[in-house]
Amino acid sequence: MNTKPFGVYLHWPYCARICPYCDFNVYKNRTNDEAAWIAALTQDLDFWANRTAGQKLSSLYFGGGTPSLAPLSVIEAVITHCDQKWGFTDDAEITLEANPTDAERATFADHAKAGINRLSLGVQSLRDDALKFLGREHDAEGALRAIETANDVFNRITFDLIYARPNQTLADWEKELGEALALGSSHLSLYQLTIEPGTAFAKAVDSGRWQPAPEDLCADMFDLAQAQAAAAHMPAYEISNHAAPGNESRHNMIYWTNADYIGIGPGAHGRITENGIRMATETALKPSDYLANPSATETPLTQDEAMTERFSMGLRLIGGMPLTPDDMFFDQANRLDTLKQLIEDGMLEWDQQNVRATADGRRLLNRVLYELLG
Repeated sequence: MNTKPFGVYLHWPYCARICPYCDFNVYKNRTNDEAAWIAALTQDLDFWANRTAGQKLSSLYFGGGTPSLAPLSVIEAVITHCDQKWGFTDDAEITLEANPTDAERATFADHAKAGINRLSLGVQSLRDDALKFLGREHDAEGALRAIETANDVFNRITFDLIYARPNQTLADWEKELGEALALGSSHLSLYQLTIEPGTAFAKAVDSGRWQPAPEDLCADMFDLAQAQAAAAHMPAYEISNHAAPGNESRHNMIYWTNADYIGIGPGAHGRITENGIRMATETALKPSDYLANPSATETPLTQDEAMTERFSMGLRLIGGMPLTPDDMFFDQANRLDTLKQLIEDGMLEWDQQNVRATADGRRLLNRVLYELLG
């Protein structure tokens, strides 16, 4: 049996509202045909279970969109089907993304009864003005209620915060983050506000309605978050993610360590390795198309594409990634020289077994990757 981590990601494509910063494959919530969704998702799972016989799931992740808005019967059916087809490891993580609205908070106990053992809350901010700017449906008080309820229901919870918002000062961020760290979560994801093409925020910035925070301030906020979270015994284990020891996201570690995972649901991506070939999979984007044909296109990655993904993911981890002198990375003669130069520049560290980005390297990771891989 393969003992490497192995997971399933399910994309639920509906939201009650589309946030202005979001560029995910999401659609406004609508009445859903539970039977049709169960049939499509289980058909998709059946196909991949036959392809990956002998595996056990270490993670099942319900993402989106807002999967906590999915009918409970759909969530129950997927968990049951995964258990029947693969089975779960003893310490398997089953995560559900949710928002801190009163309606979703009322269903937390039902989700836990269905088998969810980790909740990921889209808090985004503890400030009412920021939540309004970010297009969220909850307020700060609602976020605090949701976190309190989640802590009562689930053994493990995480929530997100977005920093580097317009007019946010370093002192503002320090105070807000301090409040967040005191709320009892074992995991936090701290993301700099980025302006993605095609979003409402991109249009607002292009029209001059507001401008992103200056780069120097963003860097200061990043450094503050690293230090403040570490002091609260929740050090960074990945560029944007902080956890108490033992509470790292098992599902995201699948991505960052280049392990295999199945992607089901509209617009879901997956990565499967067969006969030494890394395969990228992607399902139909539109819910109606997926329901009519719940299957994925499969594209073999070239060696360079697979290597780019491996380094792009692995160097996000604070502990870095395996890299030995006989790695195919060094098949191109100039790469050893490039690696040595990045080490000399203080961007990377390498002990012949593992390569990791330094604190400076993580701040400039896109540039480091460009230098390293071209």
